[in-house]
Amino acid sequence: MNVEPPSLVEWTRVSYYELLRATESFDESNLIGKGAYGSVFKGKLLNGVNVAIKVFNMLSEGAVKSFNVECEVLRNIRHRNLVRIISSCTNMDFRCLVMEYMSNGSLEQWLYSHNNHLSLLQRLQILIDVASALEYLHDGQPTPIIHCDLKPSNVLLDEDMQARVCDFGIAKIFGEEEFRLRTGTLGTIGYMAPGMTFTLHSLLIPFAFLQSNK
Repeated sequence: MNVEPPSLVEWTRVSYYELLRATESFDESNLIGKGAYGSVFKGKLLNGVNVAIKVFNMLSEGAVKSFNVECEVLRNIRHRNLVRIISSCTNMDFRCLVMEYMSNGSLEQWLYSHNNHLSLLQRLQILIDVASALEYLHDGQPTPIIHCDLKPSNVLLDEDMQARVCDFGIAKIFGEEEFRLRTGTLGTIGYMAPGMTFTLHSLLIPFAFLQSNK
C-alpha cells in the first residue's frame, strides 16, 4: 500500500513573517494556483526547502471549515501519493497550510496544454498512483476517508512525474456504519458521481479524465 514512515521534512513551526519573506509578501509573481477557498503561492523557507503555501481567503464562506477539515484529515495520514503537509500558520484573520512543492504542476495543466504531452505509460502510472492513494484513504485507515473532489487540478506531479493527490478541504471521514454520503453541493460539476451518492467504491468516475483528452 506504500505507506511511508515520517517524512525527512518533519513538521516545522513557520511564522507568518517567514511566509511573507518566502513569498515576497504573497506577491502575484509567486502565485501558482487559485481555488474556491484561497490561493497557493510558491516560496522558499529559511532552511532552503521549496514549498507551496495555501492561503485561505477568510472572507470566503466555508474557508475556515475547509482549513479545519484539511488539518483533521492530513495530520495522521502518510502515503507516497498524497501531498505532504510541512506546517501550518494561523492567527485571528489568517490561515494557511505549508505543503511540499510539486515542480511539475497539476495533471490538469498536462492534460489541457498544447505544449505538454503525457505518454500512455505516464498516464497508466498516474492512474496507478491515484488508485494507490485512494486505496490507502478508503481501506488503510481505521475510519475511511473520502476525498469528494477528485479532479485533474487536485492531482499534482513531482519532479519524477509521480502523482500526489491534494486538496482535502471537503473530504469526509466515515464512521464504521456510515457507508454512504448524500449531499447536493460537494465536489466539482463534471467529476462528481451521478446523484452525488458516494460509497467506498463509487469514486471511479473521475479516472475517466486520464483517457478523455489526447
